Amino acid sequence: MERIVADLVVEEAAQLLTCAADAPDRIGLVEDGWVALAGERIVEAGTREEVEAAADLSRARRLDARGKVVAPGFVDCHTHLVFGGTRVEEYAARLATDDPEELRRRGVPTGIGVTIRATRSASEEELFLQAAARLEGMLLWGTTTVEGKSGYGLDTETELKQLRVNRLLERAYPVEVVSTFLGAHGWPEDTSKERYLDLLEREMLPAVREQGIAEFCDVWCDEGHYDAADSRRILEAGLAAGLAPKIHTGAYSHVGGAEVAASLRAASADHLNYTPRESLEALARSGVTGVLLPGIDFAVRHPRPADPRPMEEAGLELALATNCCPGCWCTSLIFVLILACRNHRLRPAEALRAATLGGARALRRGDRIGSLEPGKQGDLQIWNLSRYEDLIYHLGSNPVETVVRRGNVSVDRGRLTARTNRND
Repeated sequence: MERIVADLVVEEAAQLLTCAADAPDRIGLVEDGWVALAGERIVEAGTREEVEAAADLSRARRLDARGKVVAPGFVDCHTHLVFGGTRVEEYAARLATDDPEELRRRGVPTGIGVTIRATRSASEEELFLQAAARLEGMLLWGTTTVEGKSGYGLDTETELKQLRVNRLLERAYPVEVVSTFLGAHGWPEDTSKERYLDLLEREMLPAVREQGIAEFCDVWCDEGHYDAADSRRILEAGLAAGLAPKIHTGAYSHVGGAEVAASLRAASADHLNYTPRESLEALARSGVTGVLLPGIDFAVRHPRPADPRPMEEAGLELALATNCCPGCWCTSLIFVLILACRNHRLRPAEALRAATLGGARALRRGDRIGSLEPGKQGDLQIWNLSRYEDLIYHLGSNPVETVVRRGNVSVDRGRLTARTNRND
């Protein structure tokens, strides 16, 4: 067999984590691991012998990974990346009290309405600059694919503006930004839910489809938000507009959202704190990925943090995500992995798979990203750690030294090196 000429080779990693789908240990651990890339694709990942048998390394740029760990780029499959302003005043006040009367007495602005007003009033350029700072942080912490939801407009103009900013961010940075329309994040205070549902169906979704600026449609299904019937209506309208379904469900109650997700074979069902075992089994049978969000459980002191054990026992593929948003200002999936292992009792290997291949499957990209396998996209990271468990053990530091995105080095020695023209 003729060997493929490699452009880039990562050599002599103390540990290589392929995160291959069929890996018995969940992470495909290879000691003294090598990865060869040609163009944007992986030629081979494995031992030196396996890589040299598949690739001609004579002209390749070499990245020395001796004493370090190589892993796939993280896939952050649930974020609210684009929003205006901050809710730091609310967050700080809630450290002392969650009493709404006390917060009102202090004059603390609270709730999603604060963010909606800030997002509506911000220009596209202002939203871009605010989100760009978050996106750069994600990249420096090893994330190469990010999902970004709208949902802080609750009007057509602002929802579309958020999605356009996603597109601008993807053009400006070496990160894939996957857009999700979350117009059903709530409804305006001066509008009934039924009237807003009509607006979603008749105006918002057709506009999103016409502009081609989203891939998924999401809805917040929970008590006090949208019920199961509402959620089915929204997601079916999204399907008619060419948008695959995702759902926020079971965060604070179980109102049937998991069953809707299972019946529609949604890409993912996210949160799942109150989702019963039989519903988890239905999700697993339908191939829906369950997305856990340890960051928000931590940030809000959730009374019932998500429990991954029943999910795994039900056969559900798990993903981890930051849920970066005004109530959970987190750009580091490494921090989320630490929380997932300590607070939610995931094992390090389980958490790493969930943040890579699991995240890719939650975005229906498991066939091309999320693991280091021949033919897949060349997205990987190198950690200045000698073993992968140190990622969970070393608290508060960023070990990401190098990030490769589509075969190109975009972070080198902890600094961003590749950026396209923001004015493209």
